[in-house]
Amino acid sequence: MSSLFNRTIVFLLGFMPKALVRRFAARYIAGDTLQNAIDLVKDLNRQGMMATLDVLGEEIHNLAEARFAVDEYKRCVKAIVDHQLDANISLKPTQFGLGQDVSVAEANIREVIQEARKFNIFVRIDMEDSRYTTATYELYLRLKREFSNVGTVMQAYLRRSHQDAVNMIPQHINLRLCKGIYVEPREIAYKDPVLVNQNYALVLEELIRGKVYVGIATHDERLVWEGMRLVRKYQLGRKDYEFQMLLGVDKELRDIILKAGHRLRLYVPYGNQWYAYSTRRLKENPQVARHILNNLLKPG
Repeated sequence: MSSLFNRTIVFLLGFMPKALVRRFAARYIAGDTLQNAIDLVKDLNRQGMMATLDVLGEEIHNLAEARFAVDEYKRCVKAIVDHQLDANISLKPTQFGLGQDVSVAEANIREVIQEARKFNIFVRIDMEDSRYTTATYELYLRLKREFSNVGTVMQAYLRRSHQDAVNMIPQHINLRLCKGIYVEPREIAYKDPVLVNQNYALVLEELIRGKVYVGIATHDERLVWEGMRLVRKYQLGRKDYEFQMLLGVDKELRDIILKAGHRLRLYVPYGNQWYAYSTRRLKENPQVARHILNNLLKPG
């Protein structure tokens, strides 16, 4: 019954006033401008956290739109240098044209990576839904042969991920390991949360044993515990891995990670494409959406 109600809540998100979604989004997004993100990253750095700048936006409709992403990410690189931020950048390949033309997307992403390399800034190629998994890995591995300042993302809920990890470890990869948030069919992705966690732990140990630098990206304390266990088991140095979380999620847990002596990076998204990002966060957490709708329906 609870699951059915949550699905109903997710359906109703499409009818939720944007003003309410915006209020919810404030904790997850730095703001509309790069300056908003710079100010927030400075504060995170003062608290001992690293950051990743992320320009909101996903699949574009035509290749001309990709130019905005290239230029904006180059502005991010300049901002990191000018303000001496402890930060890197993360980009979505469909924002650069992967859905239209792989060669154009690769050229666009290469331009950003080249600019970042001048200043020793790392670039994370993000992972999107399963339509792009293979293309993204192939793109990453081609760029990896040319650049050392690039990594990608693996989603633990995908059934293919363990084998992908085994196949890619010899390439000396750099991976962010997350659960995955896109809605995928059962034949592609595990649906049981227990199985997702078990697969996450399995892939994480495979990567650590293979001496891969891993961004352990999770807000699930059970997986944070598993990450800390593996760090101890394999005697990793402090700079051999990092934990990662999204902005605005579970401040208490991030404080626990920091106090335990681990490095922590927060993803800091910004830009005017906040609505799609925020509704996706709500769909991940129907209970939050339920809370917002309950407030909306309260008598004035």
